[in-house]
Amino acid sequence: MSTVVPTYSVIVPTFQRRDALERCLRALGAQTLERDRFEVIVVDDGSTTPPRDVVARAAETLQARLIEQPNSGPAGARNTGAAAARGEYLVFTDDDCLPEPGWLSAIDTMTKRHPGCAIGGRVVNALGDGLYSTASQLLIDFLYEYYNAGQSGGRFFITSNLVLPKQHFERIGGFDVSFPLAAAEDRDLCDRWAEAGHALLYCEEAVVNHAHALAPRSFCRQHFNYGRGALHLHRARARRSEASLRVEPLHFYTRLVSYPIGRSSGSRAVALSALMALSQCVYVSGYLIERVRSRSLSSVSERA
Repeated sequence: MSTVVPTYSVIVPTFQRRDALERCLRALGAQTLERDRFEVIVVDDGSTTPPRDVVARAAETLQARLIEQPNSGPAGARNTGAAAARGEYLVFTDDDCLPEPGWLSAIDTMTKRHPGCAIGGRVVNALGDGLYSTASQLLIDFLYEYYNAGQSGGRFFITSNLVLPKQHFERIGGFDVSFPLAAAEDRDLCDRWAEAGHALLYCEEAVVNHAHALAPRSFCRQHFNYGRGALHLHRARARRSEASLRVEPLHFYTRLVSYPIGRSSGSRAVALSALMALSQCVYVSGYLIERVRSRSLSSVSERA
């Protein structure tokens, strides 16, 4: 390990995706930022076969190391990586992401201009014309425009491309590991970050390509789990503020469903709009089913 303390600690949680992780590490190996300026911490979240050989190969050219832990979900894995990080800034991405070569250099430029701020970069669909992956990416694009446009700072960025000063991250308690899924824990972190008085800024030049293949079933499962996570997000918000739960206005949903129009054409635009509508229907079902499940578990616990 280098004796030079890096500025950035890139944290990559992984679980059962050796091939994707290897591609991610190759992309990190192609970064234009000087090698001694960043380290890579891979946190294996209980894979059947930990990717020791994959990380060892990356360590030949990078400051890369592997931490292994029992399965606890990506929030816990990210916290584990953050605890071991030496860098001033924590840079989060996922094992199915391929950062562009200038990713960390763009982040470096941004942190120098805005020290102490959190930074969300641009996430791009790496799978071309796949209908379900495109719809999922369009949803992210819409949310970024909706929550982050027209403000001096943003409100929400996803952990595929997120940078936070380690000191402030630790002060707000990191990711909330009580979230049961890889869903909404990033929104909760952004909520708490803003509530602590810290800024979230967008950096369009910091680009990560997201290679998450989706089919009808996995697309529905993804958005069903987002709905489940939303219940826990609303409860976390209510616990902190003791306020009523926030529900987006009707125009949020009409704009979301029509978002693909103009960004695609013909029957493809219609299909993408239908998938945007489907995502919200499945999202609501996930939210309602998780609420019923949580109440049932509470009743069982009270009777025990």
